[in-house]
Amino acid sequence: MSVVLLSWGGAGHYKINTASGLSFNAEMAQFNTWITTLADHASDADERKAWDTNEGPKHYIDIDNYDEFLTQGWIPQTLDSVIAIHGSSFVYGNGILPWATIAAFDSLESCFERLDWAKAVLFASDLGHYVADGHMPLHITRNYNGQYTGNTGIHSRYESTMINTYISQITYEGYEISEINDVNQYIFNYLYTNYVYVDSVIAADDYAKGLAGNTTSSTYKQALWDTSKSFTIPLFKNASHALTELIYTAWVQAGSPLISPDFIYSSNHENVISLEQNAPNPFRTSTRINYHLISNSHIILQVYDLNGLFIATLVDDQKTKGDYYVDWNPENISAGTYNLILKTGNSVDFKKMILLD
Repeated sequence: MSVVLLSWGGAGHYKINTASGLSFNAEMAQFNTWITTLADHASDADERKAWDTNEGPKHYIDIDNYDEFLTQGWIPQTLDSVIAIHGSSFVYGNGILPWATIAAFDSLESCFERLDWAKAVLFASDLGHYVADGHMPLHITRNYNGQYTGNTGIHSRYESTMINTYISQITYEGYEISEINDVNQYIFNYLYTNYVYVDSVIAADDYAKGLAGNTTSSTYKQALWDTSKSFTIPLFKNASHALTELIYTAWVQAGSPLISPDFIYSSNHENVISLEQNAPNPFRTSTRINYHLISNSHIILQVYDLNGLFIATLVDDQKTKGDYYVDWNPENISAGTYNLILKTGNSVDFKKMILLD
């Protein structure tokens, strides 16, 4: 790949890393404090290209330059094995995206193991970037800029010009996550799957150019979006979900260490707080939230939206052990799904609640 290309642009990477929080499960409640940082550092890996000559190949793989892929649909999946077969120059010349993704995952797991939370969130941000690159079809093909099919320039037209224009229409929800049994295979599986959309991007460009007669007008952009959104939105959704599953897996495999909202390690795994599901849920005007303390604690009960943005503090007080409740009557807050988080220095509990119109 001979030109510098930025997968999904800044807006796309920000969206994918932010939306990883949509799939956080109850065990991951403590990671809600990460969402803003994940978003703010989503493009750090792109920025490193300006000074780190080793960074560029980490963002793509021209997988269709491998004969094995063209004939069998797969390539050797460890870096050592693929270099042994094809040589280092060939491998690095065609990009090392899957192995860069695996390296970021391994670094994240190591940070969890040594309780280095400050570095962990940065490696998670990089992991999100590489995962997003693996869900951008033109980052996994030799025809990355349409240069072999008469579509030169489609890379930036698709990932930046179009996405920046229609980012507000890329909406999706999270879904269930689970621990990944084989991280290497997981990463290669989504690369193999997403390669299918290379031809779809090219076909969308051909259609939009034919309709508009150019590649710069609003008519062209609208046609490109209308033709590609059916697979582009799922690519974004799947990238966010994959990032969540990879973070979750790294954390579980590192022993599921607990952190406080300030990223301070807690060796006390006993949960001294218990949060019940609010009732009614869903609700329109008011809901009651019950919680229980098994010891005297300073507790904080807060509401966040699914992007990790703070909405309200319902309780911030020292409490003696016992049962408590608080009624929440939201005002001037849009309908939607919100995270309810109860926390002390050593424990976190979490519920989702739905506010109706």
